Amino acid sequence: MNIAVDTPTTVERPSNGKQPGLFPAGHMLPFMLVTVLFFIWGMSNNLTDILVQQFKKSFELSPLQAQLVQTAVFFGYFCMALPAALGMRRWGYKAGILAGLCLFGTGTLMFWPAAVIGRYWLMLTALFVVGCGSATLETAANPFIAQTGAPETSEQRLNFSQAFNPPGTITGVLIGTFFIFSGVELSAARVMQMKTAGTYAAYLHGEIMRVVPTYVTLGCIVFLLALLIGLTKFPANVRERDASEEHGLLSQLASLLRTPGLRAAIIAQFCYCGAQVSTWSAFIPYVKQYTSASERTAALFLTGNLIAFAAGRIISTGLMRWFAPSKMMGVYALINIGLIAAGILHPGRIGAGALLLTSFFMSVMFPTIFALGVKGLGARTKLGGSMIVMSVVGAGIVPPLLGLIAKHFGSYALGYVVVIACYVVVAAYGLRAHPTHSVHTVPVMP
Repeated sequence: MNIAVDTPTTVERPSNGKQPGLFPAGHMLPFMLVTVLFFIWGMSNNLTDILVQQFKKSFELSPLQAQLVQTAVFFGYFCMALPAALGMRRWGYKAGILAGLCLFGTGTLMFWPAAVIGRYWLMLTALFVVGCGSATLETAANPFIAQTGAPETSEQRLNFSQAFNPPGTITGVLIGTFFIFSGVELSAARVMQMKTAGTYAAYLHGEIMRVVPTYVTLGCIVFLLALLIGLTKFPANVRERDASEEHGLLSQLASLLRTPGLRAAIIAQFCYCGAQVSTWSAFIPYVKQYTSASERTAALFLTGNLIAFAAGRIISTGLMRWFAPSKMMGVYALINIGLIAAGILHPGRIGAGALLLTSFFMSVMFPTIFALGVKGLGARTKLGGSMIVMSVVGAGIVPPLLGLIAKHFGSYALGYVVVIACYVVVAAYGLRAHPTHSVHTVPVMP
């Protein structure tokens, strides 16, 4: 996920005229333990792109049914973003991190009984719990890292921690490619033979069970990390409350929703997240439908999307020294409309290459929308930010729409028209946004 954070206030300020340090003095252990979380949720979020294809095969799902994987995960984000923010204000970041890890770990371990029973809805339930855990972790980890240390270096410090997220996303896809995908792809004739012999059901169950070792191992690692964090002393000087707590929650929400800038950002973020996750989750089925590539080869192409995303982040962040981020985002959205159109009109290797390139141009969108949306909210920034995070649910609604079109017309390429519609909204938002002061954006990949 991509989070933009307003520069916080902390008690650590240099008093001797020296350049403030990047890392928090005396608190390196909790800092590094929380930094590990960025890698973990990045790996988990992109494992779901593998699960879309794996469950489609092992449960014999339609494209629409397969995309419910994303719905389950990102509905968890929608449900937990606001409660997590409110809980952190009351009990602190450490409690929030531990709660997130426990939810996350419980969800991963639920894959074992779900796979043994062999019910798709149980898998979706496990993914929902994982999504709730990820949302809680993201809500806690970003401000914790920013606020633990000198305020002058908060953005550099957060960038350091967030640098662990892209390797996690790539690791997740590679683990799924080689440990979840079996590499066994049956022809229609072979399926008929196995059904006649009564061995096909056992084959499908074996494919379902392949997700268990990966997720159980991940769950054990997460609970071990929770134990280490639970035994670690966290800094007591991190600001965890703000002035907005003095007002009633409902009145705050109503007031925020009347803010045009925030309301527009919520809509744009909904569409962007839907476009991003739809592009990646349907990429393997797209490649499979229009080329002769195997599942594993298609998954390696998906890794290329993540590399392009990381490259786009690095290059575009540098370009923002000369170009307004909002205008750059609008132009990037227009470019992606053209690339998606190429993917629709020229399905195959050319189309797959065009879809891959969209990852480069989508890299700046989440943080730019977030920063523009919370600008000027003052003490309400934390709550307004959680509302933008809730709009991530677009990643759970748009992919099934793509799957519905793909199912109805028998074409994953045609399903990408919903992605074009999403980018139209993002382009309009970016080209019409007029920031009045500089905005610091901090990108974090889902």
